[in-house]
Amino acid sequence: MTALPADSLLESILKSSADLVVVLDARGNILDYKLTAPYLAEKFSGEFHYQRIGELLPMSKYPGGLEEFYQSGHILPFEFSLTTFDGQKFWFDGRLTCLSPSQQILFSRDITKYKQSELKMQQQLRRMTGLRSLDLAIASNLDLNLLLPLLLEQANSLLPADASTLLLMNSEANLLTLAASRGFHSNANPSVFLKLGAGYAGQVALERKRIHFSNLTGNAQGGDMPSYLRGEKFVSYIGLPLITKGRILGVLEVFHSSILNPDATWLEFLDILAGRGAIAIDNAILFENLQKSNAELGMAYDSTIEGWLRTLDFRDRETEGRTRRVADMTVQLALALGVAKEELIHIRRGAILHDIGKVAIPDDILLKPGPLTEDEWNIMRKHPAVAVELLTPISYLSPALDIPHWHHERWDGTGYPDNLKGEQIPFSARVFSIADVYDALTSERPYRNAWTKQKAIEYIKEQTGKLFDPGVVPEFLKLVHRNNFSMADWRS
Repeated sequence: MTALPADSLLESILKSSADLVVVLDARGNILDYKLTAPYLAEKFSGEFHYQRIGELLPMSKYPGGLEEFYQSGHILPFEFSLTTFDGQKFWFDGRLTCLSPSQQILFSRDITKYKQSELKMQQQLRRMTGLRSLDLAIASNLDLNLLLPLLLEQANSLLPADASTLLLMNSEANLLTLAASRGFHSNANPSVFLKLGAGYAGQVALERKRIHFSNLTGNAQGGDMPSYLRGEKFVSYIGLPLITKGRILGVLEVFHSSILNPDATWLEFLDILAGRGAIAIDNAILFENLQKSNAELGMAYDSTIEGWLRTLDFRDRETEGRTRRVADMTVQLALALGVAKEELIHIRRGAILHDIGKVAIPDDILLKPGPLTEDEWNIMRKHPAVAVELLTPISYLSPALDIPHWHHERWDGTGYPDNLKGEQIPFSARVFSIADVYDALTSERPYRNAWTKQKAIEYIKEQTGKLFDPGVVPEFLKLVHRNNFSMADWRS
């Protein structure tokens, strides 16, 4: 076997062990280098880009600097990157070792493919994490003022993009409104409106497809440039329509300050973000419509209840207006006692309907000007049961049934229809009973004059712990004294 010449042997060793070899002096200056891989020699032809090895090393990891390494005599491993004149980036895994006190040598292998795979996996992980955060936000929040900025934040950081906007579609006016923006040097005006076909976003909405301008120069000038882009120095633009169920809900725009030629993975992630944006907007619209429908339904319910109330008032002119006064007092007292505002609607409905069962009481008993006989009282005491029978089939009134059912129960258990005692009586019924009795005592009746406010207060104090909940009476009295309520106040 013929031995290889020493130079050829050294070159073979270098080719098999390293793609880049750099010889340095003691100060880190590059004395010589060799690119053993032909494709690297082509990419980095001519003078080597770096004159000092310190520009390659991640020096932040080595606080003592190169001098400390040189004195140790150890092998120093590290990764570094080199960028070609046309912007292509190569990654290397290097090993720096001492040849002599005055010289070091750096052996490096090209790990670009491995590094690209690693960076791609890291990017995919970040994107998956970002999408999960976005999905959780969409699932738990329907406020577009919070969701849309979060969507743009993910677009800017995970694509990445230099700036982004989201415009919402007003289908009735066929206008796009700027709803959120991120990455602009100046604050984008939220009152921007674009017609279909106007500006980039209008074109995206009109054509209902992605539009990409790799270089904006010449695509929009002067008055054609949307106001929120004027003064910005963006070069590349991509706009996507946000479509769900065949309806266009808005446009997502991303901008770059340099020429952008995105790969398939980048565009796929942008499509996913656009899809999430469409879902968020659609959910918000559905929720808004549901709230509107519920509000309209609630208004219809209350109108129906008011109609029933007017029917009762027409039947018993002597007590006309009393139900509204008692309902107002009950709601104010419940609010003062800490009842949640969303529960007050049920208390008000129950107070308005408290005597709905009297529709079944004969006129000769209901409208009798004098005291009732025991038999007549037995009939009158049936009106809570009638109320339950009338209202139970109406599901939306279920939370309001306590007052019509038990407003005649007494704290000491001597009331009707079920002789409930103390806290067995539902709270709303206990609150209502005080307002009901106070109004009844201070109102004129055919068979007696109205009591004075002070006399009614004294009676309520006397009956505390008998007819009335001792825990509710003090707050009612404070309410009466603080506001100096008279019957004229409640009737207004």
